[in-house]
Amino acid sequence: MVAIATKSSVKDAILDSAERLLARFGYRKMTVEDIAVEAGIGKGTIYLHFNSKEELVLSHVDRLVDRLKNRLREIASSDEPASERVRSMLLTRVLFRFDSIQHYTQSLNDLLAALRPGLLARRAVYFEEEAQIFAAVLNDGARSDEFTFDDAHATAHALLQATNGLLPYSLSTRELGEREDVEQRTADVANLMLRGLVTRK
Repeated sequence: MVAIATKSSVKDAILDSAERLLARFGYRKMTVEDIAVEAGIGKGTIYLHFNSKEELVLSHVDRLVDRLKNRLREIASSDEPASERVRSMLLTRVLFRFDSIQHYTQSLNDLLAALRPGLLARRAVYFEEEAQIFAAVLNDGARSDEFTFDDAHATAHALLQATNGLLPYSLSTRELGEREDVEQRTADVANLMLRGLVTRK
């Protein structure tokens, strides 16, 4: 740690340490003391930023989703046709999460079981925020006569629901398959959904 660290840099160091330890030990075996040692700080410093191990790990998940949303916004604001943006965004939302758990050595069941109530509440917020990003691109496509649909928000949620089964919530990456397999399955779903949206000329 540097001699003078900002509050955000200390928090990031804690979250980085938790991420490494989750991969090494899993949620149940990882302790706050382990995180403090890994981060090179005192245990009390962690409690200045997080009330509990659960809050810390949920904040780790929040940070991953924030990075995903930033990536989705980058794709959404590109100059590509709306259909290409939607396809790329669907692939990204699945593969980003897949890549984020690549370093986990065991199933995520342990983590998900321990944090289920907090994660379920957050997932609803995550998906709503993702849906808003998708809805903006869908509206772009409608304005350019590329897409036809009744309601952008409802259509965005349908796109997310269609690919949620490919997200690694309770499966290890081994159970999900190889990355190429996950990418192909996601592309197949995306192409199927887009065929229903594209305006017939």
